[in-house]
Amino acid sequence: MASTYRQRLRREGAVLAATGAAGSAALLAATEDAARWPLNTAGQLVLVGGLLGWLGPRSARRAIEGAQPLRQGMEGSGEPTPLWQLPLIVAGLSAAVALPRFTDLPGSGLAGYDAALRVTGGCLLVGLAQAVLLERVVARDEARRGRRYVRIPGSCLVRGTRLGFTER
Repeated sequence: MASTYRQRLRREGAVLAATGAAGSAALLAATEDAARWPLNTAGQLVLVGGLLGWLGPRSARRAIEGAQPLRQGMEGSGEPTPLWQLPLIVAGLSAAVALPRFTDLPGSGLAGYDAALRVTGGCLLVGLAQAVLLERVVARDEARRGRRYVRIPGSCLVRGTRLGFTER
């Protein structure tokens, strides 16, 4: 049986949060520049957390409301994000903002290891929101309606997650 949407939210969120935490710890241990402008970093992460708390549940509820009933055998037809990709995504995003500072290119003022820390910290927050907050939104709806949600093909970052459901 394919993973339910709740299982995927927990699993993918936990891996993303752990990767963000490990990346943040590595940056703080490896370079003093990661701790540059701490109030800026804290402010941006608070903003990200607030947006996740507001937009995340709305997005999950929108996906739930758009869920379609699935025929037998269609459960879990959506491709999960391979867990091995998440650390690569975090590392790639972090490197993209740290690289200009690392190479001392002209005009690299705001980029650097502190920006990479904001990326890894943001990934930590996104992972926690996914594993805890959004999973709970889906769990409450599943209990209320007696459904089991699964991700279906057609999901993407721009249009959002598409869900199907089966009755329990």
